[in-house]
Amino acid sequence: MFFAKPGEYEPCGIFSAEHFFLLAITLLGIGIAVKHTDITKKNVVKRNIQIITIFAWILEIIKIIFNFAVGNGNNINTYIPLYYCSIFLYAGIFSSIGKETVKRIGDVFLATGGIIGGIIFLILPTTSITTYPMLHYLSLQSFAYHGAMLYIGIIINKSKYIELENKDIVYYSGLLFVMCLSAYIVNNIFDSNLMFISKDFPGSPVTIIYKLTGKLFPLVVSLAQMILPFYTVIGIKNVIQKIVVKKEQKNVQIDSINQTVGRQS
Repeated sequence: MFFAKPGEYEPCGIFSAEHFFLLAITLLGIGIAVKHTDITKKNVVKRNIQIITIFAWILEIIKIIFNFAVGNGNNINTYIPLYYCSIFLYAGIFSSIGKETVKRIGDVFLATGGIIGGIIFLILPTTSITTYPMLHYLSLQSFAYHGAMLYIGIIINKSKYIELENKDIVYYSGLLFVMCLSAYIVNNIFDSNLMFISKDFPGSPVTIIYKLTGKLFPLVVSLAQMILPFYTVIGIKNVIQKIVVKKEQKNVQIDSINQTVGRQS
């Protein structure tokens, strides 16, 4: 079962008991990992990024070998790492060994796109458990991979490994533009659907966009990927920061009142 071909076993299915089990285990693992990560030291965060990047590449290489072994060599959709979440592989390298601008590009994606990509997949794992059973390599690999994306995004933001700024959209969008353009070219040559920008993907939210946008679908989906994840994370961070500031101000007011009462008594 672990390396069975597609169709040999009944798929796990989205929102099934098995899906929720894998989701719970993944979230638990992320929580434990974050708790035991010393985010006060940037060298620890960097080391973890490097380790997770190597881990993610190993998982991806095994996935590619599996797809060739089961006869998917003629379907590049199954093994070319040119999807939104695949950017995690390249961003990890940029962050781990890159310098200045290259490193910043990697860090920005890990802190923004990595979180959004990880969350969306864990909720809607349409590329794994809709085809394979729970105890299949690709099912387990997909949850481990996207769980790692979410973990790295959390520790980068929680540790303030980098301070995200609005101008970082240039780095994020630039990287996504290169990926979308590359995918679009490959899709036109091989009739594939990398980055999900050239064709409908039934059974996913992509279908809604596909039906609404028609011929503009590739452009709309590309722009959405180039903009929305970044500003979603920036928006969430701003909301959290405001809540923290208000809580600190409230605590200061309470301390001031307590001190005043104490002096009067």
